[in-house]
Amino acid sequence: MQFSGRKVVVEAGVRRAFIALHCARILSWIDVKPKDDQFRVVTHRPNSRDMSSLLIIPVAATLFAFAGHTGEKSVGPPRITGPPITQTKKDEMRVTEMLETIRAKHKLPAMAAVVVVDGKVVATNAVGVRRHGDPTKVAPGDKFHIGSVTKSMTATLAAMLVEHKEISWTTTIGESFPEWANQVHPDYRGVTLEQLLANRGGVPGKPPPELWAKAWQAAGTPAEQRLAFIKGILEREPEAKPGTKTSYSNQGYAIAGVMLEKASGRTWEELMRSMLFDPLGMTSAGFGAPASVGQVDQPWGHTKGMLSGIKPVPPGPGADNPLAISPAGAVHCSLGDLAKYAAFHMAGERGLSKLLKAETFRKLHAPVGDDYVLGWVVLERKWAGGRALMHNGSNTMFYVVVWMAPAKNCAVIVAANIGVDEAFAGCDEAAGKLIKEYFGQ
Repeated sequence: MQFSGRKVVVEAGVRRAFIALHCARILSWIDVKPKDDQFRVVTHRPNSRDMSSLLIIPVAATLFAFAGHTGEKSVGPPRITGPPITQTKKDEMRVTEMLETIRAKHKLPAMAAVVVVDGKVVATNAVGVRRHGDPTKVAPGDKFHIGSVTKSMTATLAAMLVEHKEISWTTTIGESFPEWANQVHPDYRGVTLEQLLANRGGVPGKPPPELWAKAWQAAGTPAEQRLAFIKGILEREPEAKPGTKTSYSNQGYAIAGVMLEKASGRTWEELMRSMLFDPLGMTSAGFGAPASVGQVDQPWGHTKGMLSGIKPVPPGPGADNPLAISPAGAVHCSLGDLAKYAAFHMAGERGLSKLLKAETFRKLHAPVGDDYVLGWVVLERKWAGGRALMHNGSNTMFYVVVWMAPAKNCAVIVAANIGVDEAFAGCDEAAGKLIKEYFGQ
């Protein structure tokens, strides 16, 4: 079982999964190369920009209602219990030693991991420091930014609204925004919610520079920022003919998020809290940088310069991507809470969820062209007993990778508070060792 964070040439005939790390500043693709029961996660990162010139206001879950909506929903979804923790002292020591060895090897500020076996947390811990240069240690319950793993949450939220009949998988951009009938490019009008969530809506992978610059100005509420951003995207010609190819796009998820906002009359942030975080008991979940401004109460994100070395990024301006693309990757949470979310998806396929039907989970996990599904990448792996679901994410200052084996009801999640090649390699190495140790035989 091998993991690699180095760029390789993809050979002809190899299946490709287009998984972008959550960051429109540094677009990345993951090529997953099958080889028997081994896998290598290969990350290609184009040149990054200097983040010191980027500005952002802190994330706030500002409530927003579109015209025509009347009132909030009176009945919330049922609460469900997360996976129990059955970790032994031996397992705690084992995972701690393994993580510390890998963290030191790759010179990372901090790492954390959690292993779920048969729906139970059997191993978890965190090692290292919250901020480089500060002695404050990370704790197992600390929060990490999860980047593009947020995408599957937005798709799950869409599935809930579909079951509630507030929107349909086939709802089109034209139907969602009739007031823009003369402004939306004709090729976008028939693009559906499902196509956007499957990255097959023809939406560009990179935002137009002028729109991206405006997004960093952060004018208005989060919902208003998203609305202005996607309007600018939709006025332009698609990057590809919708429905013909998979083109990973944060912008596409931003459009889908606004469609959900308009259909429900609630902001994406409010929908996430009321329909996903609260029912799953994800009490640590929030948006943007995990730490409070001016404090080391949670892990800080980090960058690494050619000459300057590891550099902590203070919470506040520049600590996350613009709110305009939040539905593509703005969530932070503890790995324990992320394990609840993974367990929720694995149990859902077996009809054990009170929040969504089993057939809806199967749709969320079924490929829509290529290997990309609605917020996940699906791959056949012997160690998974068949299908494996995975995704990773980075806002360039944190990194997280999630692997799930639904047939075995097992999952591994690994995170670091820095978004560089060494973090990708380190987290992949840790995930491989944990899979092999706990359920990959």
